[in-house]
Amino acid sequence: MKAAVIARYGQVGDVVTLREVPIPAVGPRDMLLETHAAGVNPVDHLIVKGFMAPGGLEQPLVIGSEVAGVVAAVGDEVTRFSVGDEVFVRVDPRVGGAFAEYTAVHEDLAAAKPENLSFEEAAGLPLAALTAWQALTEQADVRTGSRVLIHGGAGGVGSTAVQIAKYLGAEVVTTAGVDSVELVLELGADRVIDYRAERFDDVLSEFDVVFDTIGGDTQERSFRVLKPGGTLVSIVPIPDVEAKRAQWGVDARSFFMRPNGEQLARLAALVKSRQLRPIIEAVFPFDETIEALLKVERGGARGKTVIRVRP
Repeated sequence: MKAAVIARYGQVGDVVTLREVPIPAVGPRDMLLETHAAGVNPVDHLIVKGFMAPGGLEQPLVIGSEVAGVVAAVGDEVTRFSVGDEVFVRVDPRVGGAFAEYTAVHEDLAAAKPENLSFEEAAGLPLAALTAWQALTEQADVRTGSRVLIHGGAGGVGSTAVQIAKYLGAEVVTTAGVDSVELVLELGADRVIDYRAERFDDVLSEFDVVFDTIGGDTQERSFRVLKPGGTLVSIVPIPDVEAKRAQWGVDARSFFMRPNGEQLARLAALVKSRQLRPIIEAVFPFDETIEALLKVERGGARGKTVIRVRP
């Protein structure tokens, strides 16, 4: 099968190649998926550069974090799915393998693909939606009446977070560029701060939760808009986190999402009821996987970038 592979860590353009590799083996609780589409995420180019694991590669690695496809084979102990089922998955980050014509996944990580999504749309949802769900419901406790600030509301994670926060009953404010204001308002944001025109910390205050997808100076200034006892959740590490908790009188935590098929099924139900939809910015053919990775690496996305593996 054809797959996007790295044999060493480095820059995307230097180390990612498309080549023939064996179809992955299937364990007793695994399924072999015929890959139709795969989502591209910032974590993918970080993995390519070696930021997610110490040391070198012991063997070539098929990269890719999320996939939508059709079950082609199942292990002897699989009970939840059958050959021919359409599913979508955030693959095990320790295994990878989504940028390939076939992907092996554990059945517990998968959920049935919503019928009202294409494979490309479904492939752009698992990582972003699970990240947003876990940030807002596990790392924070967003509920009816919560005031939530979401940074990067037009990005892959941010666009799902806006929708999920509204589903949970929150008042949602988000930062975005002027060209994305209409989009995030359609997704449910109550107010949008154009980050190029004004500093959010000059005009906002007393938030229960800030969900940071940006890091850096944005993360640093976010402490100013929290109420005492509020919560800052970030997908970017927080420097000197204990000192900042004490200084501002808030909770602050960074986290990395975990694959979870049950949560993904719950998010699929939101898709079916049209309370959640993926925002797809660009779809690349499989032969342009490197170009798709480079696009995501450059940043500034409005929604997700997806690779179409099968026409």
